[in-house]
Amino acid sequence: MLHSASLIRTVRDTLDRYPNITDIVLDPVMVATSGDPLLMTDAITSLTDLLIPKARVITPNIPEAEILIGHSIGPRDYIADIARELHELFPDTAIYLKGGHRNDGIITDILIDGTEEILFTAPHIDTVNTHGTGCTLSSAIAANLAKGESLGQACRHAHDYVHQAIRHGAGRTIGHGHGPVHHFFRHW
Repeated sequence: MLHSASLIRTVRDTLDRYPNITDIVLDPVMVATSGDPLLMTDAITSLTDLLIPKARVITPNIPEAEILIGHSIGPRDYIADIARELHELFPDTAIYLKGGHRNDGIITDILIDGTEEILFTAPHIDTVNTHGTGCTLSSAIAANLAKGESLGQACRHAHDYVHQAIRHGAGRTIGHGHGPVHHFFRHW
């Protein structure tokens, strides 16, 4: 989580020293599950101007997309239209828009990279154990890209992994409030 403009500039300056690194996956962590803002106001401009253009793909959720596009998103707004609007703002960066904040029985995410649009769907799982889903998704995309997968494949495999991690962690009780997904479901 990059909460301040100075921290964002430091990350940008570090990335500038490594121009051959191109598979940057950025989860623009801007809003907590509670709805509380996680970025200082000046950090949003730094994020959009300095860091997002360096990313190969960004993975905002609906509340973060609202901040990036500067207006609210209604429950009936089509997710592809929102992703296209984001892609118009950041034409050199692919958009993986997470639709998990909408609960209509099916969770729909979308990847738009300028050449194709890929929808990813999964049935909604009724659980409070969703803490870390955004970070897990972006990390899984990055790991899959590092394995040499195409962006579409990396996102498909990451989407499927997160869905299974939620499914396998749904019935567990760990602490209070939003519990974690089960990252190690393949092993135990």
